[in-house]
Amino acid sequence: MRIHAFHHLYQQRLSLSTRVFNARGSKVERCPYCQVATQYCVCAHQPDVDSDVAVMLIMSENEVFKPSNTGRLILDTIKEGYVFQWSRTEPDPEMLALLKHPEYQPILVFPAEYADDQTRVLSQPIECFNNQKKPLIVLLDGSWREARRIFRKSPYLDGLPILSIQPQTISQYIMRKSENEQHLSTAEVAVLVLQQLGEIEASNVLDGWFRVFRETYLLSKTRLKPDLTRPELKRFLIENTHSDH
Repeated sequence: MRIHAFHHLYQQRLSLSTRVFNARGSKVERCPYCQVATQYCVCAHQPDVDSDVAVMLIMSENEVFKPSNTGRLILDTIKEGYVFQWSRTEPDPEMLALLKHPEYQPILVFPAEYADDQTRVLSQPIECFNNQKKPLIVLLDGSWREARRIFRKSPYLDGLPILSIQPQTISQYIMRKSENEQHLSTAEVAVLVLQQLGEIEASNVLDGWFRVFRETYLLSKTRLKPDLTRPELKRFLIENTHSDH
């Protein structure tokens, strides 16, 4: 498996932490990488897909510690991925440099109605890119309330073009309660964004990997009767087994 930026941030925050962060399900012994119960670890099946986009996650406080987080699934799938801890007063200099880097075209994923300047909202995202620049998808990873706070209080995001998605289905993310069933998990949002950008293979692989994670995560929920045949994992392995691997 690839050790990526999400794993590095997790380890960094863990080393600086003065107390244990007790998320729901903290009594379960989890793999430190895929965050599911160790006996069901899926790290060996991490996706291997090439894409022409990069991804940046800007994470709210303690989101990196939550086993139910799906942002890590995006970096499992998109090989060029960056993860930064959000700070209102001290934004990471490396993050700011990436957002201004001439090789990238950053695109902020957020609902259009929150943009004061509607000219920032992309109508045809796939046609809006300079072919010389690599799309850098910027996702705000946290609860909906936390994401809105990051959006409002990060001046360096103010000038970025905004890509707004319109979910056609109810979220399948059932590991954490949301105030609105239309609010998708970060991974589900990324599936739709990749689709809009023409990254169909990456979108399909991430969608399958999200389903594997959801299925596997729920195996450790004692109040549910688990399906130990793991149909989503079987389906993922069949669909993503290439002859050259």
